[in-house]
Amino acid sequence: MHPILLGDTRCIADRRKSVPHPFVLDAITELSPTTRPMFGCLAVYVARKIVLILRDRGDNTADNGVWLATTEEHHDSLRREFPSMRSIGVLGKGVTSWQVLPADAPDFEEAARCACELVLARDPRIGKVPGARRAARSIAAKTATSPQRRRASGIPAKRRPKL
Repeated sequence: MHPILLGDTRCIADRRKSVPHPFVLDAITELSPTTRPMFGCLAVYVARKIVLILRDRGDNTADNGVWLATTEEHHDSLRREFPSMRSIGVLGKGVTSWQVLPADAPDFEEAARCACELVLARDPRIGKVPGARRAARSIAAKTATSPQRRRASGIPAKRRPKL
């Protein structure tokens, strides 16, 4: 086993994919962002808020770029600042809360850097505190109503609710 030395990135490069659009993380370094893999992309958090997702994948390339965590109420004001911003196609048809600054737009790097400035300024239009995970809730709900759970509860079969 070889020791990993600080500053030695050889092992990291072997185990992890490269960071999409690394200039984005560089631009918000002073906020000490953290990242997590999400949907084959890289989610960027500042404190408890998810602010951006960085995407550069080989499938659905139209959605590559910087995804902004926002809400529909802020779309119009953000679109004035980012004319190329649009809803994300891989999330389904129609308007989505998540918006993308597409990597294939001619002003992509300029728009992404401007988005970073908004994140640095803690603009309330960008960022969401994630809620409880749906999968955890649905598993708990299934467990609570499973036949084994009902039998273990001691409720006679005639009085058990039918599902």
